[in-house]
Amino acid sequence: MWLKKVTNYFCIGIFLLILAVVPTNAQETAADGQPASTATPIHIKADQLITDTQQNTAEFSGSVRATQGDTVITADLLTVHYRSKAQADTAAGMDAIVRIVAEGNVQIVFDQQTAYTQHADYIAEKRLIVLTGAESKIVSGKNTISGQKITLHRDDGRVQVVGSADAPVEAFFYSNETGLAMPDKPESD
Repeated sequence: MWLKKVTNYFCIGIFLLILAVVPTNAQETAADGQPASTATPIHIKADQLITDTQQNTAEFSGSVRATQGDTVITADLLTVHYRSKAQADTAAGMDAIVRIVAEGNVQIVFDQQTAYTQHADYIAEKRLIVLTGAESKIVSGKNTISGQKITLHRDDGRVQVVGSADAPVEAFFYSNETGLAMPDKPESD
């Protein structure tokens, strides 16, 4: 029972990461009345940017650092796949971003948790984050979950961790550690 509770808290933290990293539908609004996708901008710094309007991609390379609010992603390469204007007009109400791929020394810091991997892939339509690589893990306080492939399902909160001969699934949970628990929300007036 306690493992299920810890896993649920862990999933909530991952969901907050995804909400912070990927712009949401413009119909949703933030507390200040602004569309959620524009309420907190994503700021990306890198050594180089190459855009390809034929392939609908923006590729940031070299010391990539993307921030939105308290969420920080660092990687060697970050590729954003987006809908063309024509596709966006036809798919009204859908996210402009189709997929985000981070590669090489990927680190994602959010809500006192950190994910480490060599490859992270966010698939917007399926609402999945997939971390792959022998050293993929998520750390929160002393608690860790690791394996070859970690799949996070946004819609239903499932987390699937798959191991390999070189990277078996491992989880360390400390009963007195609150690292996976979400911070209390401030009470509204």
